[in-house]
Amino acid sequence: MRPRDPEEQGRSASPLELFFDLVIVIAVATAAVELHHALTENHIVDGLLSYMLVFFAIWWAWMNFTWFATSFDTDDWLYRVLTVVQMAGVLVLAAGIGPAFTDSNFVIVVVGYVVMRFAMVTQWLRASRSPEHKKTALTYAAGIAGVQVLWLLWLLIPEGPAQILGFVVLALVELSVPVIAERKGTTPWHAHHITERYGLFTIILLGESLLASANVIIEALRGDTALLPLITLAVLALVVTAGLWWIYFWPPHHAAISDLGSSLKYGYAHYFIFAAAGAFSAGVEVEIDVLTDHSQLGDLAASFTVTVPIAIFVLGVWYIAIKDNADRVVNTVVPVGAVLVLLDPLIPIPFALTAIVITLIVVVLVVRQPTTDAHAAATQPG
Repeated sequence: MRPRDPEEQGRSASPLELFFDLVIVIAVATAAVELHHALTENHIVDGLLSYMLVFFAIWWAWMNFTWFATSFDTDDWLYRVLTVVQMAGVLVLAAGIGPAFTDSNFVIVVVGYVVMRFAMVTQWLRASRSPEHKKTALTYAAGIAGVQVLWLLWLLIPEGPAQILGFVVLALVELSVPVIAERKGTTPWHAHHITERYGLFTIILLGESLLASANVIIEALRGDTALLPLITLAVLALVVTAGLWWIYFWPPHHAAISDLGSSLKYGYAHYFIFAAAGAFSAGVEVEIDVLTDHSQLGDLAASFTVTVPIAIFVLGVWYIAIKDNADRVVNTVVPVGAVLVLLDPLIPIPFALTAIVITLIVVVLVVRQPTTDAHAAATQPG
């Protein structure tokens, strides 16, 4: 398994990577549906906690596959087979999301997660045959394998604060494996390829919000509730989703990763961006339930289920990619706009202020867009 060239021209996402993303979509959609149900039933704390735990497993498995692929994707038959094994693990994990939310039973989630991770151990053992990356690959393999044993032992901890504490500790251990391994020798990641993969996953997550917008229209056409509020919600959801897409893809993301520290910052901060994008779609579904009198949440709390994820998404993108690639105007408007989004629940129209603020942010980004020549120069490989 020879490493890929980090300066390879024209490197883009492979069909296998896009195929892998399909099962991730299933897991993310399932988690968003369960979060929607928990929120609309007014189980806010339990729902958010379960969502954060489950989403960590989905995000971290995707992260590890993606960063490995950018460095060692040989696309031979064994690489493909091991990727399909990881896909099987994602499907098992997705099947366990329901019990994790309703009964705090994480057995199936952990089993699916461990299947994915041990397949990744095999990949790293293959990569260790590359002399220049042997120490790094073996450190990855040993670290990942050891943590999986700990995850299986974690299942023995009874439900309660000790279980949550154990999860946090093991999650931190998982996050530390790349930090330790990469100090043995940096893997040859491809900046344009890896940021393209993040962008594609962001589009997938925003697609869940577009689906929620379509669901609003479907609900409106049933004719058993007021039409205008639902149509308004659908339009606002589309506007906000388009605005979030625009904000995310405004800066040159590849410029945000240049060394180990910046790549860790970029990768790890995406947990909040991805989780927020998934939660946004759940929030739109909660708003539908409120408007159709199928929710135990009040109008104020329901609006927060939409505005909080949006604000986190915008602040996250600003922190990882916009802040260091923008002038003072943009670096003022974007974070201030994210804070203003949180004021939306104080007005009676569902997240109307949010749609206005997001639109204004986009207008500022368009006006302050770097010149075409400068932007083109900044986005050239190398």
